[in-house]
Amino acid sequence: MNAPASQIKRGRKYDQVVEGARQIFLQEGFEGASVDLIARAAGVSKATLYSYFPDKRLLFMEVATVECCRTAYDQTDVIAPDLPPTEVLTTAGHRMLTFFLSDFGRAVFRIVIAETGRFPDLGQEFWNNGPARSQAVLVEYFRHAIARKELQIDDLSLAADQFVELCKADLFPRLLMGLQTDFTEADKARVVDGAVEMFMARYGT
Repeated sequence: MNAPASQIKRGRKYDQVVEGARQIFLQEGFEGASVDLIARAAGVSKATLYSYFPDKRLLFMEVATVECCRTAYDQTDVIAPDLPPTEVLTTAGHRMLTFFLSDFGRAVFRIVIAETGRFPDLGQEFWNNGPARSQAVLVEYFRHAIARKELQIDDLSLAADQFVELCKADLFPRLLMGLQTDFTEADKARVVDGAVEMFMARYGT
């Protein structure tokens, strides 16, 4: 299974294949996700699967890209340029943290970290379609808030990354290390509210 991304076909069973692959990657990880398992979960033949994705790595990246794009677009939908920073950051923070703590968010993070050594472009693609998208959405909002003199930021990209990392505090590391898997809304609010307060203390006017 070795083919460039340009060879990915999008036909009537594309969504079916991607959803089946998503289920198996979540359950088995990248290495354990065999073509047989993915085809069975998708309800298609191996020949059909290969016709859509000649490379399992391409299939995994397509699954990750679809999920990351969905998350980025969801975040974009709730970021109105005329809303105040505390409201925008709180909403965006909850959206991001929900993704970080989801089964898929945890699985895709672990798989990308584990496989990037063998597939260097895997990390780049995930970055482009995940963190970089979130950064771009936040930076665009920051420009509007700065114009209204609600924020004062010199390095917009750094500030966006700082906010994302603040939203990962405590809960995300505990999840990755298996110390805790269930989180209450109060747990999430504690982290997001703290992230917003710290961010505004540094960059708010």
